[in-house]
Amino acid sequence: MPKHYFITGGAGFIGSNYAARLLGRGERVTIYDNLSRAGNHLNLDWLCQTFGEDAFTPITGDIRDARLLADSAREADVIVHLAAQVAVTTSVTDPREDFECNALGTFNVMEAARLSGRSPVVLYASTNKVYGGMEKVEIVEDGGAYRYASLPCGVPETFPLDFHSPYGCSKGAGDQYVRDYHRIYGLPTVVFRQSCIYGTRQFGVEDQGWIAWFIIAAETGKPISIYGDGKQVRDVLFVEDLLDAYDAAIARIDRAAGQVFNIGGGTGNMLSVWTEFGPLLEELRGAPIPVRRGDWRPGDQKIYVSDIRKAQDMLGWTPKTGVREGVEKLYRWVSGSRPLFGLGVEQKLQPVNS
Repeated sequence: MPKHYFITGGAGFIGSNYAARLLGRGERVTIYDNLSRAGNHLNLDWLCQTFGEDAFTPITGDIRDARLLADSAREADVIVHLAAQVAVTTSVTDPREDFECNALGTFNVMEAARLSGRSPVVLYASTNKVYGGMEKVEIVEDGGAYRYASLPCGVPETFPLDFHSPYGCSKGAGDQYVRDYHRIYGLPTVVFRQSCIYGTRQFGVEDQGWIAWFIIAAETGKPISIYGDGKQVRDVLFVEDLLDAYDAAIARIDRAAGQVFNIGGGTGNMLSVWTEFGPLLEELRGAPIPVRRGDWRPGDQKIYVSDIRKAQDMLGWTPKTGVREGVEKLYRWVSGSRPLFGLGVEQKLQPVNS
């Protein structure tokens, strides 16, 4: 019996990839998206062309519209909440918009789940930004990249929360609401504190989706700016591996309900922003890539790496796609999709609600 999946932000990067996976295996899918982020129309068109216009239900709606959201989600078996304001910089310039999209929007999603009376599984895409700047964690430089001195497996879920920046506050508030709706109302909810997710269908911009943005900029001749020294390290996770984690949590919801998981590439998939990624991108392009240098941006972590052992132990999940393989897949998609960017899409992309 197919499940009914309701995906907020379902026309975005992660959402459209998950929708494609679900449709490919015969699930019932509703995509709820306000289509305000440039690139989402292209993803929606892609889904229609691939699976047919009648294969899923698209609803143009905003998560701030509590009534429409509740009406639209009332038959869902699984709610995957991906819609959000996604950029730290935008949250600083417009904190009210950020709060309404992320904190209030997530509250609306949880109320929609509660009021449906169906006790749907709810997956929430949180962020590693809930841990703040982690200024007290000792960091060392190793071979042109930063490493933790005392967190050999990365940052665990037990690390103290420190909501730094309006974005961290709003996503963190949603994070805690999702957890508490399991404790108070018994809803089977799961929080994924996601690190750097990348992959195909990602229309990255400078403020969000940096791997995709660097590739898009290199392929379209846009300037690339490196802030700080380029030695900053992130654990990166290919989108299909993230979707495997979603599937694993749903399949093991008896164990996963009420849990928080740090989800990223882990220590096996660490990549520095430019000292390591730059040479790889230049190798793929077969040409040097000029970059501009800028000062460190406020709150930019020198390193963030997820400790993914809890997800491995409880969900039986582990990343399958190595850094080079994943970057090559994304590079081939961008290179083969140049008409999308040649139409000026990349100039319109703004880090707003998706």
